[in-house]
Amino acid sequence: MSNGSSNNNNTARFDAARRVAIFGGTHGNEMSGVTLVNLWMQNSAEIQRKGLEIKPFLTNPKAVEKCVRYVDTDLNRAFTQENLSATGGDELPYEVQRAQEINRMFGPKGSAEAYDVIFDLHNTTSNMGCTLILESSKDAFNLQMMNYIKKAFAPASCLVLLNEHPLLKYSTSRSVAKHPVGMEVGPQPQGVLRSNIFEAMRVILKHALDFISLFNEGMEFPPCTVEVFRVLERMDYPRDANGNIIAMVHPNLQDCDWEPLNPGDPMFQTFDGKSIHYQGSSTVYPTFINEAAYYEKQQAFVTTRRETLAASAIGKA
Repeated sequence: MSNGSSNNNNTARFDAARRVAIFGGTHGNEMSGVTLVNLWMQNSAEIQRKGLEIKPFLTNPKAVEKCVRYVDTDLNRAFTQENLSATGGDELPYEVQRAQEINRMFGPKGSAEAYDVIFDLHNTTSNMGCTLILESSKDAFNLQMMNYIKKAFAPASCLVLLNEHPLLKYSTSRSVAKHPVGMEVGPQPQGVLRSNIFEAMRVILKHALDFISLFNEGMEFPPCTVEVFRVLERMDYPRDANGNIIAMVHPNLQDCDWEPLNPGDPMFQTFDGKSIHYQGSSTVYPTFINEAAYYEKQQAFVTTRRETLAASAIGKA
């Protein structure tokens, strides 16, 4: 699929999206994606669409087997050019070897041969609800897809997190595709399957595949706007000189993903009950609040800013 070229009526033209992958188990203890991909590998009737090659794929089988996030290193941060071109074979960390294998199968990253779309299915322990992750504000195809999903999923909420930040760019497994789409659905504990979370993920993916199918059949999508939450910064827990955490997420903030955090609002609470307040200069919208997997990454939550993005009309080339 091309990156889109505009014609005279400002419609961005894309090649048909023929090859789509659905990744589950990029983190081996996030059970909705693991379970859905395992189901679809046994019987893919539910995800088949005419003229589409759809491949459900278990991304990190060793981590899935052990029901851990990863074995040696986080696979969802492993797709750097350095890792993808590293030599060393079996001496390399398992997830780096796996990243090279995935890049060969679904990439190469950044090439014309790469898969058109990769959906990467994740769960979060945070109270984020249903969230789509967009990696580029310039990707009209993904913006239109997310607009379609949000409308089809209504009245239930499906938010869009824009992870477009020069210093916080993740080298994700889905970044191999021309159009990478992340999905976070929570709250769900690690290693646990919750029916409501599982079903929400399944429905979102159905709408996403419907959109691609309609696009391939020649449907034109008019210009639209999409509300997104743009990642600003990672906030760590307060720590002592030895790096030990000395305060928790404040009860007023806990489970309040996507809700406004204003300057002066309580953010953390020390173990003796004192509040630590947000010192920023403007209102932000925190998410990934108290995510279990991010303690090792020294992250209590990320702050975001609400924005509205305009997407051009799109149609098939």
